[in-house]
This record gives sequence, C-alpha cells and structure tokens, in this order.
Amino acid sequence: MKPNPLLLRRVLAVVLVAMAGMAFAVPLPYNEAANAKTDIEQALAAASTTRRSVLVIFGANWCPDCRALDAALKNAKTAELIAKEFIVVKVDVGNFDRNLSVAEQYGNPIKRGIPAAVVLSPGSQVLYTTRMGELSDARRMSETGVYDFFSAVVSSTKGKK
Repeated sequence: MKPNPLLLRRVLAVVLVAMAGMAFAVPLPYNEAANAKTDIEQALAAASTTRRSVLVIFGANWCPDCRALDAALKNAKTAELIAKEFIVVKVDVGNFDRNLSVAEQYGNPIKRGIPAAVVLSPGSQVLYTTRMGELSDARRMSETGVYDFFSAVVSSTKGKK
C-alpha cells in the first residue's frame, strides 16, 4: 500500500504547528503547588549565610502585570541587581484564595493589587513592603522603571539589616 501524500502533508502540518506552539510557550512564573512557607524559610536560611535579603514576590499566573514583572526581572541589568541583593521567592496567591496567611504575616501587601513585594532581612524582619500597589501596574513600567524601583528598595533597606 502506497502512502497518501496529502494525508502525510496534513499530519506533518499538524505536527509542525504543535511543535511551534511548544517552542513559544513561556514557563509560568508562579509554582501553584509550592509550599510558600517552606520556600520562605529555606530562603531565609540561605540569606543568613549569603548576607542577602529575601525578596518575596506575591502574584499569580493569570495576572498580566505579574508576568510582565517576572519578565522585567530577567532583564540583564535588573537580573544582576536582584541576584546580587536578594534571594527571590515567588508566592502564588491564585485568585486571592492561596497563601493569604503568608501575605497577612507580612502586612498584606496584596491588598492593593498584585504583583506585590516584601523584602525580609536574613533574620525575618520586614525591611520593605508594597502597601499602595506600587507594582500592580508592572506591564506599564519600563524595564528601566522596574530596575529603578528595585534599586530604590535596595537603597532604602541597606541600613536596616
């Protein structure tokens, strides 16, 4: 039996479209199955040996501003600053139905929107927290704006450790 060329072309087209979709799939920034309390405890333990602060970012995968902030944090200049100064923990808040007790523990930074951030000293002291939704419009912040924001956070927390 001879293969049908039209059928082969259609199968090949479907496979190529599926592969192209996978190539452009962006990993989601928030692990919905993560244990936020454990992740923060581990980051605090690591922070005590590295002398860096812990940056806790609250957000959700459905949130365009959360995804925009995550992308901006990967920009070379910002990524360098973040890696030098912080151990990062991302906390998924779902549809404001997950990890709410964790957010409350740090002053409820998500009250005015997500993404939201908290900076903790290695000893678990809150050094900074967003209270007015400062990052909730992250998709409209330029990469420079995100860098400037976190640079200012670093400056404001330096003497508090």
